[in-house]
Amino acid sequence: MQLLIAYWQPYILAFAAAFVFSLLLTPLVRRLALRFGWVDEPSSAVKTHKVTTPSLGGVAIFASYVATLLLLRFFTKFPTGTLHSLWGLLLGGTVVFAMGVVDDLRKPHGLHFKSKFLAQAVAAICLLAFDIRIHFISPDYFAIGLTILWVVGITNAFNIIDIMDGLSASQAAVAALGFLMISLPSEELYVNFASAAIAGAALGFIPWNLSSSRKIFMGDCGAMTLGFLLSGVSLGTRYSDVNDLGVFAPLLILLVPMYDTLFVMFVRVRKGRSPFLGSKDHFALRLEKLGHSRGRIVGLSAGVAAFLSFCAFLVTQFSAWAAVAIYAAVAAGVLAVGNFLVRVDIE
Repeated sequence: MQLLIAYWQPYILAFAAAFVFSLLLTPLVRRLALRFGWVDEPSSAVKTHKVTTPSLGGVAIFASYVATLLLLRFFTKFPTGTLHSLWGLLLGGTVVFAMGVVDDLRKPHGLHFKSKFLAQAVAAICLLAFDIRIHFISPDYFAIGLTILWVVGITNAFNIIDIMDGLSASQAAVAALGFLMISLPSEELYVNFASAAIAGAALGFIPWNLSSSRKIFMGDCGAMTLGFLLSGVSLGTRYSDVNDLGVFAPLLILLVPMYDTLFVMFVRVRKGRSPFLGSKDHFALRLEKLGHSRGRIVGLSAGVAAFLSFCAFLVTQFSAWAAVAIYAAVAAGVLAVGNFLVRVDIE
């Protein structure tokens, strides 16, 4: 038992430190947002909030993540190899975070999606520079291209799903804990430390995001940064020594934000609209249209994400045939839910 506690101790410390930092920093950022006018106004039809709300809560989330890693670096025995990989996440995360801040400050119009894609691709190249990429595909140039596509896709997926209080942050926290659970046996230390810090920072923000009187939004600088960090974490572990299909476990862990992104794009294209322009076609808003409260939707979505993370863990532990069965069952469920939700009139 003592050995188990000693093994978990640095990750518990990372989680707790990030949570406390985020919990304390978020109200300070909110005060600054109110003072300097960093707010999100309900200025378009696709906005789901009704009153002007302080934004840039992502400043507290990213600052908490960075502060936690610095704390671990200087006050614990931090492995050198782990520090090297975390630099890649930190540099790329800084690029995405800075771009998100600029985008938030330029609301209501923000940056053009092409500018965002370019900055996200640069951040993905930062990961590649530290050899954080897809390794199970060849040739290398194809793997590099898929890595950039993966990073850009997941970064935007967490931004796209950020249309309801607590939704994106809770998905990030559950996904980070999912990666931590799967990575522990392989002892990929940078994934473990980063996942624990991401989960703590996201969870520390949620109480303020859900507050009725002291609410703050994370903004693009929060949602996209969380998405980028998780995309980088997902590339850092080998997932399974049992079967080769374990490498697809991240698809399950990140399925909820990925599903919303693909679902929204599909519906927009079917309506003859650009898949890159905003709309209210999200699965969460369709569930709300059916009469579910926002709290129930966020809780249900987090529960589904936790179940999918458990499925991902099973995929890494069982035989290839069992993994195929799990993937097939999840795919069938996704198609059934999509077929149901697409019939909900959201207009």
